Amino acid sequence: MNQLDFYRGKKVLVTGHTGFKGTWLCKMLVMAGAEVTGYSLNPPTSPSLFALSHMEEQMHSMIGDVRDLAHLKQVMEQTQPEIVLHLAAQPIVRDSYKDPVYTYETNVMGTVNILECIRQTNCVRSFLNVTTDKVYHNNEWEWGYRETDPLDGYDPYSNSKSCSELVTHSYKNSFFADGSVAISTARAGNVIGGGDFANDRIIPDCIRAASEKKSIGVRNPHSTRPFQHVLEPLCAYLMIAQKQYEDGSYAGYYNVGMGNSESKPSDGSVVRVMFTVTGGTDITGYDPSTQKTYFTAANKDDLIRAMGVANAGRTSWSSVAGMDSAYAYALSVLTKVDATLNDVYEATLLLQD
Repeated sequence: MNQLDFYRGKKVLVTGHTGFKGTWLCKMLVMAGAEVTGYSLNPPTSPSLFALSHMEEQMHSMIGDVRDLAHLKQVMEQTQPEIVLHLAAQPIVRDSYKDPVYTYETNVMGTVNILECIRQTNCVRSFLNVTTDKVYHNNEWEWGYRETDPLDGYDPYSNSKSCSELVTHSYKNSFFADGSVAISTARAGNVIGGGDFANDRIIPDCIRAASEKKSIGVRNPHSTRPFQHVLEPLCAYLMIAQKQYEDGSYAGYYNVGMGNSESKPSDGSVVRVMFTVTGGTDITGYDPSTQKTYFTAANKDDLIRAMGVANAGRTSWSSVAGMDSAYAYALSVLTKVDATLNDVYEATLLLQD
């Protein structure tokens, strides 16, 4: 049975549905036959994957702010979702330095609001809060963090996500200890794939620089990151939400990323790979002798043990394949090819694997 057969006919609410990951997630759910409602601000980029894939025509798209408790509650009461997948966030680290108040309001109080809506309704059975692998205190280890490691993100974005985790834990213990709603968090790392047009993301930045014949600026070329193709963590999110819906004992706090044995490329090596597909020729903006090396990754081994699925959050897409996918999508947009066909084709390849 296809993993997503479970979602046929299910009522699912996705917050942050107009973003990169949110759009892909809604596409997968729509393909699975779910009744999907999205709650989010307008698409954060132009162009946007949400507009290019015509998702608004395929689901119930509600434009709103997760900081608006009253509106969010109204949507929840109207749509009566069984499953809630919370992706809405201010996700950019550098933007969190520019506007930390907005970052905390969105990432912390947004989590409070969605959980409060769930508390005040009786329809939800499964809730998944998507955070980040950067919720952990960064010890510069050469191995991935475990779910039991201390939560203490450094920058406002990472720290706000640590707070979001704590809010989720508190609501779970205070209001859902009876198991009436299965609650989990999923801590994923950096994702790549077709349709990401955000600023301060290494693949889109490389594509933009190459298309404009500009040098590619890399802030921390020695930083090591657990890059995954976007469909991989999304499959893990859907698996967690399904498993805990069927059996509340699966509810927990899961890293969704690479295992310790899987290689993790540096930003510099990613740029070098991008050179081969974009024709870029120059890197600027850093001094290798003075840059600090960062290692941020979370170990997914607990997810594998808990779910009993060896390929949970798997990395079957190699870094090069994922980058080729991202570049091919961007090229299709630039050349006015119908990107929606690429959406369905990429998703179907992975879902039928």
